[in-house]
Amino acid sequence: MDRNTPFKEDWTEPLATRHDRASFSCGNTELDTYFRQQAGQDLKRKIAAIYVLIQPDGRIAGFYTLSAYSILASELPLELAKKLPRHLIPATLLGRMAVDLSFQGQGLGESLLINALERALIASRQVASWAVIVDAKAGARQFYLRNHFIPFPNHVDRLFLPIRTIEEMFER
Repeated sequence: MDRNTPFKEDWTEPLATRHDRASFSCGNTELDTYFRQQAGQDLKRKIAAIYVLIQPDGRIAGFYTLSAYSILASELPLELAKKLPRHLIPATLLGRMAVDLSFQGQGLGESLLINALERALIASRQVASWAVIVDAKAGARQFYLRNHFIPFPNHVDRLFLPIRTIEEMFER
């Protein structure tokens, strides 16, 4: 993961009613529909925290969602599971993430991921979280694997990145 990807942190902000979601299109119908029609409701109901990457001209280049989550230690690879309690393990879900078609290929997906991981790390210092979990959409699994996520043994497209690993990334 390249933390030097072109990105201005102050362009990322919580989703608000002033943001133009209608013009956003990442090319994935499910993600586009979610962002245009459902994201505002999830935000109001406290189902997800939604962050948008804003370009200097005000356009939304991308977004991601974070939510509280939990996993069972038994879902993890055995070498990790044996070191954890048998009850539910707190985690952070990176539920959805997408880059608008007009900004794809510029490294913004990785920038969004870095920002999401940093937010998850900061939040974990106040509300415990053992890992960031992602259910990779079609074609996105390799992106997460390249960025050090680890697959769950029994869920092909579910991956995780321990908070401890994220801490080490940001210490460098």
